[in-house]
Amino acid sequence: MRIMAVDYGDAHTGVALSDATGFLTGSTFTIDSRRMEAVLDRVAKLAEEHQPGEIVVGFPKNMDGTDGKRADLYRDFAARLEALTGTKVVLWDERRTTIDAHQILFSQGKDGRKRKKIVDAVAASLILENYLDFKRMEQERA
Repeated sequence: MRIMAVDYGDAHTGVALSDATGFLTGSTFTIDSRRMEAVLDRVAKLAEEHQPGEIVVGFPKNMDGTDGKRADLYRDFAARLEALTGTKVVLWDERRTTIDAHQILFSQGKDGRKRKKIVDAVAASLILENYLDFKRMEQERA
């Protein structure tokens, strides 16, 4: 089953897709918009095109595990996305994904402008990778 991950942001939103088996991360996209409606519409179109069985939305948590200050906004985004697509949406801890994405891109020699354009897509890939790892471990325990 293909899985889509979304790193929703104020100005840019990253989207990552797994392969058809739900085993590997694959394609990434960046949506440049500050309007939630525009982001929801674009993610819904990508979901219609790629038919994921689940959509994972990065969820802001503080380092102590409590919900971040924008948690309600992300819950609203996830609920609206699920209603719009009819696809199950899972909120997933996104702690450190943007920081790790910046470090990955910096280590690859990407300058600040190039990093800014793709960091959200890389963060979405990290969210997806974490979720896929969790699903694999869950299957191994079963």
